[in-house]
Amino acid sequence: MRVDVLTIFPGIFESPLRESLLGRAVRSGILDVRVHDIRDFATDRHRQVDDEPYGGGPGMVMKPEPIFAAVESLGAGERRLIVLSPSGRRLDQALVRELASERWLVLICGRYEGIDERVVEGLPAEELSIGDYVLSGGELPALVVLEAVARLVPGVIGKEESHERDSFGEGGLLDHPHYTRPSEFRGLRVPEVLLSGNHAEVERWRREAAIEKTRRNRPDLLE
Repeated sequence: MRVDVLTIFPGIFESPLRESLLGRAVRSGILDVRVHDIRDFATDRHRQVDDEPYGGGPGMVMKPEPIFAAVESLGAGERRLIVLSPSGRRLDQALVRELASERWLVLICGRYEGIDERVVEGLPAEELSIGDYVLSGGELPALVVLEAVARLVPGVIGKEESHERDSFGEGGLLDHPHYTRPSEFRGLRVPEVLLSGNHAEVERWRREAAIEKTRRNRPDLLE
Protein backbone atom coordinates (compact mmCIF):
# COMPACT_ATOMS: atom_id res chain seq x y z
CA MET A 1 0.00 0.00 0.00
CA ARG A 2 1.17 3.52 -0.81
CA VAL A 3 0.31 6.42 1.49
CA ASP A 4 1.21 10.03 0.73
CA VAL A 5 0.93 12.52 3.60
CA LEU A 6 0.66 16.26 2.88
CA THR A 7 1.54 18.47 5.86
CA ILE A 8 3.32 21.67 6.87
CA PHE A 9 4.99 19.81 9.75
CA PRO A 10 6.69 16.76 8.21
CA GLY A 11 8.92 16.32 11.26
CA ILE A 12 5.95 15.05 13.28
CA PHE A 13 6.03 11.85 11.23
CA GLU A 14 9.74 11.06 11.49
CA SER A 15 9.79 9.05 14.72
CA PRO A 16 6.44 7.20 14.34
CA LEU A 17 7.45 6.00 10.87
CA ARG A 18 10.67 4.54 12.28
CA GLU A 19 9.29 2.81 15.36
CA SER A 20 7.20 -0.26 16.22
CA LEU A 21 4.63 -1.66 13.81
CA LEU A 22 4.66 1.25 11.35
CA GLY A 23 8.45 1.28 11.24
CA ARG A 24 8.63 -2.45 10.53
CA ALA A 25 5.98 -2.18 7.80
CA VAL A 26 7.85 0.69 6.13
CA ARG A 27 11.25 -1.03 6.35
CA SER A 28 9.85 -4.26 4.93
CA GLY A 29 8.25 -2.43 2.00
CA ILE A 30 4.71 -3.49 2.87
CA LEU A 31 3.88 0.19 3.39
CA ASP A 32 5.28 2.89 1.13
CA VAL A 33 4.75 6.09 3.14
CA ARG A 34 5.85 9.39 1.61
CA VAL A 35 5.63 12.64 3.57
CA HIS A 36 5.48 15.92 1.63
CA ASP A 37 5.86 19.47 2.92
CA ILE A 38 3.01 21.60 1.54
CA ARG A 39 5.20 24.69 1.91
CA ASP A 40 7.39 23.35 -0.91
CA PHE A 41 4.48 24.08 -3.25
CA ALA A 42 3.89 27.67 -2.18
CA THR A 43 4.63 30.23 -4.91
CA ASP A 44 5.94 33.19 -2.89
CA ARG A 45 9.34 33.68 -1.28
CA HIS A 46 7.83 33.44 2.22
CA ARG A 47 6.37 29.97 1.42
CA GLN A 48 2.96 31.16 2.62
CA VAL A 49 0.29 28.48 2.80
CA ASP A 50 -2.42 30.38 4.70
CA ASP A 51 -4.38 33.62 4.46
CA GLU A 52 -7.19 35.52 6.20
CA PRO A 53 -10.70 34.07 5.87
CA TYR A 54 -13.18 35.72 3.53
CA GLY A 55 -16.03 37.18 5.57
CA GLY A 56 -13.79 37.95 8.51
CA GLY A 57 -13.32 36.05 11.72
CA PRO A 58 -10.41 34.74 13.80
CA GLY A 59 -7.51 32.66 12.61
CA MET A 60 -6.17 31.80 9.19
CA VAL A 61 -7.27 29.37 6.47
CA MET A 62 -5.00 27.10 4.44
CA LYS A 63 -4.86 28.23 0.80
CA PRO A 64 -6.01 25.87 -1.96
CA GLU A 65 -3.20 26.49 -4.47
CA PRO A 66 -0.31 24.77 -2.62
CA ILE A 67 -2.49 21.78 -1.72
CA PHE A 68 -3.72 21.31 -5.28
CA ALA A 69 -0.13 21.60 -6.54
CA ALA A 70 1.08 19.06 -3.96
CA VAL A 71 -1.60 16.53 -4.91
CA GLU A 72 -1.01 17.03 -8.63
CA SER A 73 2.73 16.47 -8.13
CA LEU A 74 2.02 12.91 -6.96
CA GLY A 75 1.15 11.82 -10.47
CA ALA A 76 -1.90 10.08 -11.88
CA GLY A 77 -3.45 6.90 -10.57
CA GLU A 78 -6.36 5.40 -8.68
CA ARG A 79 -6.11 6.97 -5.23
CA ARG A 80 -8.36 7.98 -2.35
CA LEU A 81 -7.91 11.54 -1.10
CA ILE A 82 -8.70 12.26 2.55
CA VAL A 83 -8.68 15.57 4.44
CA LEU A 84 -8.27 15.08 8.19
CA SER A 85 -10.88 17.38 9.73
CA PRO A 86 -13.17 17.42 12.80
CA SER A 87 -15.98 18.20 10.34
CA GLY A 88 -15.60 14.86 8.57
CA ARG A 89 -17.08 11.39 8.75
CA ARG A 90 -16.09 9.75 12.00
CA LEU A 91 -13.54 6.96 11.74
CA ASP A 92 -14.62 3.52 12.90
CA GLN A 93 -13.34 0.00 12.37
CA ALA A 94 -15.65 -0.61 9.40
CA LEU A 95 -14.14 2.39 7.62
CA VAL A 96 -10.64 1.28 8.63
CA ARG A 97 -11.27 -2.07 6.91
CA GLU A 98 -12.51 -0.20 3.84
CA LEU A 99 -9.41 1.99 3.71
CA ALA A 100 -7.12 -1.01 4.21
CA SER A 101 -8.43 -2.44 0.93
CA GLU A 102 -7.22 0.61 -1.00
CA ARG A 103 -3.91 0.53 -2.87
CA TRP A 104 -3.16 4.26 -2.54
CA LEU A 105 -4.22 6.77 0.10
CA VAL A 106 -3.45 10.50 0.21
CA LEU A 107 -3.84 12.08 3.66
CA ILE A 108 -4.07 15.88 3.76
CA CYS A 109 -3.39 17.45 7.15
CA GLY A 110 -5.19 20.69 7.90
CA ARG A 111 -4.00 23.41 10.28
CA TYR A 112 -5.17 26.78 11.60
CA GLU A 113 -8.94 27.30 11.20
CA GLY A 114 -9.07 24.69 8.47
CA ILE A 115 -8.57 24.17 4.74
CA ASP A 116 -10.21 26.17 1.96
CA GLU A 117 -13.41 24.25 1.10
CA ARG A 118 -12.44 24.21 -2.57
CA VAL A 119 -9.86 21.53 -1.74
CA VAL A 120 -12.69 19.18 -0.73
CA GLU A 121 -14.91 20.21 -3.62
CA GLY A 122 -12.34 20.52 -6.38
CA LEU A 123 -9.90 17.64 -5.99
CA PRO A 124 -12.30 16.12 -4.80
CA ALA A 125 -11.47 14.78 -1.33
CA GLU A 126 -13.45 13.32 1.53
CA GLU A 127 -13.27 14.64 5.09
CA LEU A 128 -12.45 12.26 7.92
CA SER A 129 -12.51 12.81 11.70
CA ILE A 130 -11.02 10.57 14.38
CA GLY A 131 -13.50 11.77 17.03
CA ASP A 132 -15.76 14.50 18.29
CA TYR A 133 -13.05 16.83 19.52
CA VAL A 134 -10.66 19.37 18.02
CA LEU A 135 -6.86 19.12 17.73
CA SER A 136 -4.40 21.73 16.49
CA GLY A 137 -3.92 19.97 13.17
CA GLY A 138 -4.40 16.84 11.11
CA GLU A 139 -1.00 15.28 11.71
CA LEU A 140 -1.91 13.17 14.76
CA PRO A 141 -5.21 12.07 13.15
CA ALA A 142 -3.24 11.06 10.04
CA LEU A 143 -0.98 8.91 12.22
CA VAL A 144 -4.05 7.35 13.84
CA VAL A 145 -5.42 6.48 10.40
CA LEU A 146 -2.04 5.10 9.34
CA GLU A 147 -1.70 2.90 12.43
CA ALA A 148 -5.27 1.60 12.27
CA VAL A 149 -5.12 0.84 8.56
CA ALA A 150 -1.63 -0.67 8.65
CA ARG A 151 -2.69 -3.32 11.16
CA LEU A 152 -5.14 -4.73 8.59
CA VAL A 153 -2.75 -4.75 5.64
CA PRO A 154 -1.66 -8.37 5.04
CA GLY A 155 1.83 -9.07 6.33
CA VAL A 156 2.02 -6.19 8.80
CA ILE A 157 0.92 -8.22 11.83
CA GLY A 158 2.57 -11.59 12.34
CA LYS A 159 -0.59 -13.42 13.38
CA GLU A 160 -3.45 -12.27 11.18
CA GLU A 161 -6.07 -13.67 13.57
CA SER A 162 -4.95 -11.32 16.34
CA HIS A 163 -6.82 -8.33 14.90
CA GLU A 164 -9.95 -10.47 14.44
CA ARG A 165 -10.20 -10.65 18.25
CA ASP A 166 -9.63 -6.93 18.75
CA SER A 167 -12.32 -4.54 19.91
CA PHE A 168 -14.83 -3.82 17.12
CA GLY A 169 -13.84 -7.08 15.42
CA GLU A 170 -16.18 -9.47 13.68
CA GLY A 171 -18.65 -9.57 16.58
CA GLY A 172 -18.69 -5.79 17.02
CA LEU A 173 -17.89 -6.11 20.75
CA LEU A 174 -15.10 -4.65 22.84
CA ASP A 175 -12.20 -6.98 23.47
CA HIS A 176 -12.33 -9.26 26.52
CA PRO A 177 -10.05 -8.56 29.54
CA HIS A 178 -6.49 -9.88 29.34
CA TYR A 179 -4.24 -11.29 32.08
CA THR A 180 -0.66 -12.55 32.34
CA ARG A 181 1.76 -13.72 35.07
CA PRO A 182 1.74 -13.56 38.05
CA SER A 183 -1.55 -15.31 38.76
CA GLU A 184 -2.00 -13.11 41.85
CA PHE A 185 -0.88 -9.50 42.24
CA ARG A 186 -1.60 -7.40 45.34
CA GLY A 187 -4.54 -9.58 46.24
CA LEU A 188 -6.02 -9.50 42.74
CA ARG A 189 -6.28 -12.96 41.17
CA VAL A 190 -6.60 -14.05 37.58
CA PRO A 191 -10.02 -15.70 36.95
CA GLU A 192 -9.67 -19.40 37.70
CA VAL A 193 -11.14 -20.44 34.35
CA LEU A 194 -8.11 -18.96 32.55
CA LEU A 195 -5.84 -21.24 34.57
CA SER A 196 -7.95 -24.37 34.02
CA GLY A 197 -6.62 -25.42 30.62
CA ASN A 198 -10.19 -26.01 29.44
CA HIS A 199 -10.20 -24.23 26.09
CA ALA A 200 -13.97 -24.42 25.58
CA GLU A 201 -14.59 -22.88 29.00
CA VAL A 202 -11.96 -20.20 28.35
CA GLU A 203 -13.63 -19.23 25.06
CA ARG A 204 -17.03 -19.12 26.77
CA TRP A 205 -15.64 -16.89 29.54
CA ARG A 206 -13.99 -14.57 27.03
CA ARG A 207 -17.23 -14.18 25.09
CA GLU A 208 -19.24 -13.42 28.23
CA ALA A 209 -16.56 -11.06 29.56
CA ALA A 210 -16.49 -9.19 26.23
CA ILE A 211 -20.26 -8.73 26.35
CA GLU A 212 -20.07 -7.50 29.95
CA LYS A 213 -17.28 -5.04 29.19
CA THR A 214 -19.19 -3.75 26.17
CA ARG A 215 -22.35 -3.37 28.26
CA ARG A 216 -20.39 -1.44 30.90
CA ASN A 217 -18.24 0.81 28.69
CA ARG A 218 -20.05 1.04 25.33
CA PRO A 219 -23.69 -0.03 25.67
CA ASP A 220 -24.44 1.67 22.34
CA LEU A 221 -22.61 -1.17 20.57
CA LEU A 222 -25.17 -3.68 21.85
CA GLU A 223 -28.16 -1.79 20.51
